[in-house]
Amino acid sequence: MRRLLVVLGSVVALLLPAHIASAAVSTADDLLDRLKAIPGLTVVSESRPTGYRFFVLSYRQPADHRHPGQGTYEQRLTLLHRSADAPVVLATGGYGLAANPQPGRTEPTRLLDANQVSVEHRFFTPSRPSPADWSDLTIWQEASDEHRIVTALKSIYATKWIQTGASKGGMTSVYHRRFYPNDIDGVVAYVAPNDSLNDLDGAYDKFFRTVGDAACRSALDNVQKEALKRRDRLVPRLTAEAAARGWTFNRTIGTADRSFEMTVLDTVWAFWQYSLAEDCADVPPATATDDELYNWINGVAGWSFYTDQGLEFYWPYYYQAATQLGWPSLRFDHLRNLRRYPGLYTANSSLPPELRRPHNPLPMLDVDLWVRTLSQRMMFIYGENDPWGAERFTPSRRDSALYVAPGANHGANISRLTPSEAAAATATLRRWAGVPDSTLTQRPAADNLPFEDMLEHR
Repeated sequence: MRRLLVVLGSVVALLLPAHIASAAVSTADDLLDRLKAIPGLTVVSESRPTGYRFFVLSYRQPADHRHPGQGTYEQRLTLLHRSADAPVVLATGGYGLAANPQPGRTEPTRLLDANQVSVEHRFFTPSRPSPADWSDLTIWQEASDEHRIVTALKSIYATKWIQTGASKGGMTSVYHRRFYPNDIDGVVAYVAPNDSLNDLDGAYDKFFRTVGDAACRSALDNVQKEALKRRDRLVPRLTAEAAARGWTFNRTIGTADRSFEMTVLDTVWAFWQYSLAEDCADVPPATATDDELYNWINGVAGWSFYTDQGLEFYWPYYYQAATQLGWPSLRFDHLRNLRRYPGLYTANSSLPPELRRPHNPLPMLDVDLWVRTLSQRMMFIYGENDPWGAERFTPSRRDSALYVAPGANHGANISRLTPSEAAAATATLRRWAGVPDSTLTQRPAADNLPFEDMLEHR
């Protein structure tokens, strides 16, 4: 029947004027039909924001790409469609999509006026095999997920493809490029950490010795010291709040006391990740009351994060950090006599016992070497005051670049670069995507969609 419709449409096209024939055959070439024709792809929902079509999709993936016959899972993704002739931005967030995804545009999508495909990372629920074999959660397996998605959608979009992501999503975009370098025409990786050798993390300690000014660094150190000195008063507060809010600790971090120490250790990191230098004025002094100290730490790091309920969503991240990605190892010399759990600040501490694994350094060493020597058309954006940028990727000299946004935190992007560097980065991106400046038009409808920074916010 479908072939008959196509044939009839072709006959009509020969007999009718062009504008009428186009309308007659459009139903045989509808985007929805083409999506539904892709094997394993399910259209979950569709909406039509002004100027676009927005689809929530599900794509059947092998749980293990090395053994595709041994089980599958459904991976969620979304498609923001503008035109089949426009470039496509593949946005890999590195975490899960929202429970009810809504249309939005990343910075590359805006700069290119492109279509956008956003992918939920494997093992973030609901994109998790059942039963789950966590050994299938690797950078190669996820890159293979994305490879299959790109291959499938290129049947519709035979245009230039740009991949992007921020933080863990930026890392994910790098790994896809490493394993499938011909899938994508260029990568813009925002604030992507590169912990190439997990045991050599001195760059992070150096960062915290030099970021901001001395007064701010001292004030932040004192917050940590004072909190740990007041442990006997502040831990009961956390215990009481946990009881009131239904938080527990026994599944992952262990106890309220361990959760308290982990949150205090994380406070300075969280401050520089999300705040700016001008926020140093709000850091409480050593003379602050218990309430002031407790509430400020809650606003910066969040007492709810290192609880069973706060951590469960992030288990796939911590599993990957423990096994392959690595994690920041800090010395905390200024807290040496105040800590109770010297080995606490690790990825495994945030996992339930059954998911804790030893670290394998080889994948990150391989990726780091490849990026430095063989990669092409890769752009890295970092924030000057972002702790995650203390260990960065070093791009090759093969049409690649690295930019640092002055004074920026983990939200660094092209718009936060100096004007000359922002112009250069934008021009490079558009060249990769085959979009000359002269072809871009500012469509009023495009500005109605929210901006997606692709970051997980605590």
